[in-house]
Amino acid sequence: MTALTVALVLVVASSVILRWRRPAWYWLAFGAAFAALRVLVRYTSVMDACGLTVPPSRWRLTLARIANRPVPESRAPRILRIRPTRTGLVLRLKLRPGQDAFDVSAATDRLRHSFSMYGVTSRELRSGVVEVRMTGYDVLKRVQMPAKTDTAPMRVPVALREDGAVHYRDYRAVPHGLTLGATESGKSVYQRNLVAGLAPMNVALVGIDCKQGVELFPLARRFTALADNPDTALDLLEALVTHMEGVYQLIRAEQRITVNVPDAEIAADIWDLPDHLRPVPVVVLVDEVAELALFATKDEEKRRDRIITALVRLAQLGRAAGIYLEICGQRFGSELGKGITMLRAQLTGRTAHRVNDESSANMAFGDISPDAVLAAIQIPTETPGIAVTGDSSGGWARIRAPHTSLREAVNLCNKHADRTPDLPALAAFRPATAALPPDRVPLSKTAPATA
Repeated sequence: MTALTVALVLVVASSVILRWRRPAWYWLAFGAAFAALRVLVRYTSVMDACGLTVPPSRWRLTLARIANRPVPESRAPRILRIRPTRTGLVLRLKLRPGQDAFDVSAATDRLRHSFSMYGVTSRELRSGVVEVRMTGYDVLKRVQMPAKTDTAPMRVPVALREDGAVHYRDYRAVPHGLTLGATESGKSVYQRNLVAGLAPMNVALVGIDCKQGVELFPLARRFTALADNPDTALDLLEALVTHMEGVYQLIRAEQRITVNVPDAEIAADIWDLPDHLRPVPVVVLVDEVAELALFATKDEEKRRDRIITALVRLAQLGRAAGIYLEICGQRFGSELGKGITMLRAQLTGRTAHRVNDESSANMAFGDISPDAVLAAIQIPTETPGIAVTGDSSGGWARIRAPHTSLREAVNLCNKHADRTPDLPALAAFRPATAALPPDRVPLSKTAPATA
């Protein structure tokens, strides 16, 4: 009996320590089983209390009346599958006739309280089938990216969603993006994770950092072109437009549109070209867009108009040429001048960190989702890095990027410096960097043999 008591105390103590220090381990060891049992036991009563049941059909009532049996109860959505994950549970539900996916989405907060889970989200997989993702703990408090992610060309894992899923920045699906946030809100860390994810890929990085290069120039070994002031930025953007026109000429020459060529061999963008002819894709990172849009003199106004025109042209035409924009700023409203709203309309992907006012959140999500605006202005100051992301479809989610120091990002860029491509149109803007020091050779106690 004493040994059993000691073992029980050790199990309880280890579970408490794991829940405090390693919530993911606690969840996989204890929490997932308890939560699954709790969901299965409470499922019918919770669904009935949340209004997610349907009354019995007429034929069931008729059969009960003929057989002189009690009136059948209302039916809840049928559980097709329940699957534990490293952060929670995933339920796949088959809706009953008359139910809608919006009914489940509207009841997620009540489901969270009823099942004693940290968070609940839902999404429709197909007609009549809804996936409910439940998280057992705060996955955004201490972000730990999974060891294996679903990587693909131009698809970068940059953050973790509140439901435990990985948030990817997929440039082929969402070519251009806008990132907003106040000072110390986590924009720089998000940008470092983006550069760190792109560094091992076959891609050219182009940076515009008008804060005298303090954010992007330490990563210069992995950048094909960099600009640290508006004048250089103008020349760089116009060179990118020239490069884009050259890529379109290449695509046009390789289209081979004749009556004898199958449709599958006709090229419409760089991804339809053969590998040996495909130009390297380009990701343009603008660290602070307001510095490109502000002006104080007539000459600066002319420069500003040319910069915005070049950015709009790249946003409108750059996707097929493999040029993708990633624009960051604290605000991105019409007060920055003409052309700004036209540029914003081309930026499909939206990410907002903590903002100082509601109007800044409206700049990101006002034309997408009012709920995302509310979520963005509720991000607390003491949790830098938490952001709200969404796109033009109206869907949104809370995310948080893992903390990546500038030293870690620099080391990763130096490691993949040999992957930095040379683009002739951007050769004048290639940052000048010294050669990397040779690897340190460990000392040996034995002297090398001499002839």
